[in-house]
Amino acid sequence: MTGKVFLIGAGPGDPDLLTLKSARMLQAADVVVYDRLVSAEILALAPAGAQLVAVGKSPENHPVPQSKINEILRAFAEDGLTVARLKGGDPLIFGRGSEEAAHLIAHDIDVEYAPGITAAQGAACVSGVPLTHRGLATGVRYVTGHRQANGSLDLDWKSLACEQTTLVVYMGVANIGQIAMRLVAEGLSDDTPVMAIAEATTPRETRLFSKLGRVAFDMRDAGLKAPVLFVIGKVVTLSAEWSVFDSEQMVVTDPCAAGQRAHV
Repeated sequence: MTGKVFLIGAGPGDPDLLTLKSARMLQAADVVVYDRLVSAEILALAPAGAQLVAVGKSPENHPVPQSKINEILRAFAEDGLTVARLKGGDPLIFGRGSEEAAHLIAHDIDVEYAPGITAAQGAACVSGVPLTHRGLATGVRYVTGHRQANGSLDLDWKSLACEQTTLVVYMGVANIGQIAMRLVAEGLSDDTPVMAIAEATTPRETRLFSKLGRVAFDMRDAGLKAPVLFVIGKVVTLSAEWSVFDSEQMVVTDPCAAGQRAHV
């Protein structure tokens, strides 16, 4: 009998943010196929006897191409196994979950989703930076700051440069300078607040506060490494840490080191 595949949103990293449905599916798995952004704390919840298969990608390093991942999932399911496909955040937000589902469904394999808290929501909750706020942001947009094979970022820059919208950029470390330049060129102020948050909701979380006109330089000086999420817009000023940044001009904070700040 053919098995099935659970496409599971593992959330931003904190195991307490895993949904009950996701946890139930994970516990039922014979095999766990997981991405690089799935935290060690989440993986620790896998059944003791489950086989763990890493298929993670990093910038300019794709040891397991997407086509191969599709075939791995198919092969396990056709062997009659229950597969938990763990994806950081939500499998349908920059997660290629729909691509994997389409491949599996085309081969008559049962697929079931479990949504996850996406990184933007996790970052908002731990930082106190809302994604919308009356008088500051009437909407929010999620965009990716990376293109396959390092292709050009063909985003609609004019529509993104809206001061009444919160812009959340996933996978944007390598291109944040270009992103900032294009947004400013389309009319967004170079004083627009920015929060960069690395490994949000995990014990390794680090935050950087900056402004659009200088965020690329501040990122270089701070040395934040992927995965980093950028929140761009007026809502960033609602963070309790913004006043510290605004007076000291650049601050990197490690919320897990109580009372400590590293100034750059």
